[in-house]
This record gives sequence, structure tokens and C-alpha cells, in this order.
Amino acid sequence: LEFRRVLFRSKGDLYVAELSRILRFRDIESKLDNPPAPEVVFDALPSNEPHGWKFMAMGPDNWLYFNIGAPCNICVPPDTHAQIVRVDPSKGVLETVVKGVRNSVGITFHPITKEMWFTNHGRDWMGEDVPHDTLHRIAGKGQHAGYPYCHQGDLPDPEYGKGRSCTEFTPPAAKLGPHIAPMGLRFYTGKMFPAQYRNRIIIANHGSWNKTQKIGFNLTQLTLDAKGNVSRYEPFAEGWADGNTYWGRPVDVHVMPDGALLVSDDVAGALFRISYTK
Repeated sequence: LEFRRVLFRSKGDLYVAELSRILRFRDIESKLDNPPAPEVVFDALPSNEPHGWKFMAMGPDNWLYFNIGAPCNICVPPDTHAQIVRVDPSKGVLETVVKGVRNSVGITFHPITKEMWFTNHGRDWMGEDVPHDTLHRIAGKGQHAGYPYCHQGDLPDPEYGKGRSCTEFTPPAAKLGPHIAPMGLRFYTGKMFPAQYRNRIIIANHGSWNKTQKIGFNLTQLTLDAKGNVSRYEPFAEGWADGNTYWGRPVDVHVMPDGALLVSDDVAGALFRISYTK
């Protein structure tokens, strides 16, 4: 079983994340009729299937950033797991960026400060209303987001949190809701929407599966203040669900060159375009 995610660079290279390796197809756009053989960028990643799906983002430093999820719901993970890493595509050098990340399926970078932001899925079976899934802001290497000892920044794990304090870890930038499964996120950098939308974070929420009253199945938006802290959290687009019945589940968002927002949905099997007209 392979889990794949692609990343296309403007210079024409296509990166493909599989379960245990990262591949590159050079100059793919000019060779669609006769694709080149893939090059291996890095092939020593863990092969665990739980939380093995990779989300890739190209950083402002031209390194590839992606997640290596915890191989379980809740456990003390191996040192190779529960983190976000980066790899230099030209040299194949791998580095840890942040640890204590249970399962991130969305990574992006602030268009001005270049800081990394990512979503994270909290553990299951601790309660219907806890812990919250979270949004994180990372200004440098060496931080720890808390898993498996502390959830949502202030909730010790009933088993692994014994003898630990949540103050040991970097708290999230925002609590997003319990079990909403936040996925891809982007800063809105287009010019189609009104000016107040500029540099807001838009998150695709896949929706809950283990709650009596299901939530999520929408896009949410977060506004940052002058210091880069979250000052407002509200819906952006809804309609994928009616109560516990849903017909779609948003996965990722992408800002198009014209400023419209593209949304992928893996249940409806569709791409949606959200535009703004006066």
C-alpha cells in the first residue's frame, strides 16, 4: 500500500511522497508524453502505514517539509516519528524541524515572516469533546508540540502525561475544535477577495468520524494580529454537511493565480472553485 502526495515546482519539477521515500520527476511539464524516470530524493523514511500519508510543502529555503506521523493513536513514538522534518532536495539531507506532532496533514509558510504553520490531529478515544485539534506556529527548530504527553497545549494525557507538565512544550497557536480533522491550509495571498482577507489562514476541515454529533466538514479562517497571533477564528465556507449527514469532506485548499480558492474533496471526488464578485 502506498500513500502519495505530489508537489509541483514552478521550474517544472514534480515531487511525489510515498510511504517511505520522496521521488522527483525533473522538468515533467515539458515531458508529459514521455515522462522521465523518477529520481530518489530520500528513501530511508519509516514504512508504518498508520499516519503514513505525507503532506509536502516547499519552504522559503527551498527545502521540502513533510510530516512523519505517530505509528499509533497514542504511544511514546520512536524517535523517527511524530514530527515534521525537512529534506534538502539537492543533497538528500534530512533534518527534524519540530517534534511532538501526532499527525500533521497541512503545512504552509507565512508570506511575510516565512514562519512555518501547520495543522495537527489530536488523539482519539480520550473523549468526544477533547482533545482539540490544533494549529501551530514554528519560528525555529528544536520545539516540541507535546505529543504524547500533553494535548492542545493544556491537557495532560491520562496515561503518558503522568509526571510531565504541559509547560514543558510549545503551546498551539489556536485550538480548532475536537476531532474536526484539519487538513491542508494556506495563507490567502490573492487579490480577488476584499482586502481584509489578505494573509488570513484558510483551513480545510475533513470532519469528525468518532463523535456522536459530527462537526467540521467546512473551511475555516483565522485572522492574525500585528504580532502574528490568532485574533479571530470563524467559518469561511460551509454546506458539506447537514447535521450528521455529509456529502463531502474538504481536504486541501490552494490559492489560484486569479485569486480564487480551489478546494479538493475526497468524498465528493471533486475540485471546487470559490470566487468573489462585487
